[in-house]
Amino acid sequence: MTQPIPIRRVPGHLRTALDLAARGVPVLPLRAGKVPFANCPACLYTSCGGRPNMKTPGPCACPRPCHAWAAATTDPDVVTGPAWARAWKQAAAVAYHPGGIGLTVVDLDHADAVAWARRTLPATRTVPTTRGEHWIYQGAMPSANAVRDGVDIKSTMVYARWLGSGAGTMTTLPDAVRELVVKEPSPVRPVTVSMPSGGGECRHRTPVYLERGIAMAEQRITAATSGVHATVYRTFLAVLSAHGRCGCLTDAHAARLFAAAQNKGESPRHCADAWTNARTALGM
Repeated sequence: MTQPIPIRRVPGHLRTALDLAARGVPVLPLRAGKVPFANCPACLYTSCGGRPNMKTPGPCACPRPCHAWAAATTDPDVVTGPAWARAWKQAAAVAYHPGGIGLTVVDLDHADAVAWARRTLPATRTVPTTRGEHWIYQGAMPSANAVRDGVDIKSTMVYARWLGSGAGTMTTLPDAVRELVVKEPSPVRPVTVSMPSGGGECRHRTPVYLERGIAMAEQRITAATSGVHATVYRTFLAVLSAHGRCGCLTDAHAARLFAAAQNKGESPRHCADAWTNARTALGM
């Protein structure tokens, strides 16, 4: 068992993480920019078996803080262990997995979003953020970005930055929040890739080659912290250039890329436009 670190020597973020873990809150370190630490070389590009966007985590047992929210833990031996030590030295914040303890965070990113919540949602525990507020409800649900202007839902399979316990009494997750992620089926679907007559020569010796290419593209989009529009277009262009002419690329592969882009806040319309523009640029 890892020897406990004397309290006087525990850095601030690690002290917070240990306190949360002791209360049953799964935690992970964040680096500058409020983003998780990148996968280690052993886990890079799904080589460990886990999906890079961690929507469906694989059987990764890496001791490092890999795989974003899926690395969150309540085990103090992991939190204080040598595999996490470097991350804590570089950490800019502490995050937690709300869905892992049955919570949902309504992330209100600006004053107008806060005003909307006060008019629309039941009062609950609130935590001030840099630009708005986190409203925390008891109950878990699927997560979603940009459910309306300045409003994200953080619950299962995502992380939220820890900003303190907040004020007010936490109330049960209301239907008004659950309904925010219930959308009509999108009329925009990833378009079928048009192949040249007769197709092209397939360079994909095994399905693993194509799968790894799609997984790397998903990770590239998911890891974008700025210039998301440009990243999505460049990624679509790269995928179509490598896989779009031999007949191996399917609607299911395109749907995965669209989903990764929409999880970063891109609209279905922008995804469709970026895909079409990439095809046009390649003469497809």
